[in-house]
Amino acid sequence: MLSYKTCALALCVLLTGCSLFEKKEDPKPVPMPPPEVTQAWLDEYEPLVREAIKDSNFEMERRENLLVVTAPVKGNFNPDRPGMLLPVTLGPITRVAKVMEKDSKVGVLVLGHADSSGALDTNRSLSLERARAFTAIFRLSGLKQDRLMVKGMGPDMPRAANDSANGRELNRRVEILLTRQDTLQALIAKYSTPDPAPAAATAVAAAEKPADKPAEKPAAKATAKPAAKAVAKAPAKAKPKAAAKPAAKPAAKAVAKTADKSADKSTTKLADAKKVVAADQAK
Repeated sequence: MLSYKTCALALCVLLTGCSLFEKKEDPKPVPMPPPEVTQAWLDEYEPLVREAIKDSNFEMERRENLLVVTAPVKGNFNPDRPGMLLPVTLGPITRVAKVMEKDSKVGVLVLGHADSSGALDTNRSLSLERARAFTAIFRLSGLKQDRLMVKGMGPDMPRAANDSANGRELNRRVEILLTRQDTLQALIAKYSTPDPAPAAATAVAAAEKPADKPAEKPAAKATAKPAAKAVAKAPAKAKPKAAAKPAAKPAAKAVAKTADKSADKSTTKLADAKKVVAADQAK
């Protein structure tokens, strides 16, 4: 009886160990259909979508086997309420949704994008909120849930560099990806895979920054101290000059005495002159 229990326990331990060391297979990527599969669909729908977004600030481009409609945040969302669509935006979105709703084989993926300024979590949340504002119009137009997907990408897929106001404005946008429904799952898998490039760039930038700071600080301190000492010593040398002030007073007195003497002489001469004149008149 004991031997059976021992064997059973040993077997359980062995199976557990095997399961721990068993390699888990990574999920296989969903293959994108070949471009020629959807060429006829693209040729049919491209002019319809262009007509739907006419007279708006939406842009459309053709990428392999899908159509991409890009709506910039500026001019389409309320500046005071960043997740709220402006009334002018409802028309073109509704027209695009109506075109897509007629074909049950069409799938729609809406991606919200943000720039890199501010907190990452805030940007992701805001980009998702803006994308959902678009999908709400598609649902109201009759597009079913299984044909409509939404994702907030945050700053992960910039169109331009974020180091200028124009670049950040281009990155704040909503993209509507229109394609056949059998391509939609492949698109979702593609945009759900994180892109390691931005993270690597951030790591390199972070590694470079600390190297610059230690070199700058000692140089600044070494330069500042001699300058401060030189400034402090300068007033000490200038103090003996103050002794020259008392010497000015005797000079002033001497000038005053000279002026008094000159005045006395002038007065005496004037008196003598008057006497002479009086004497002449008496004559």
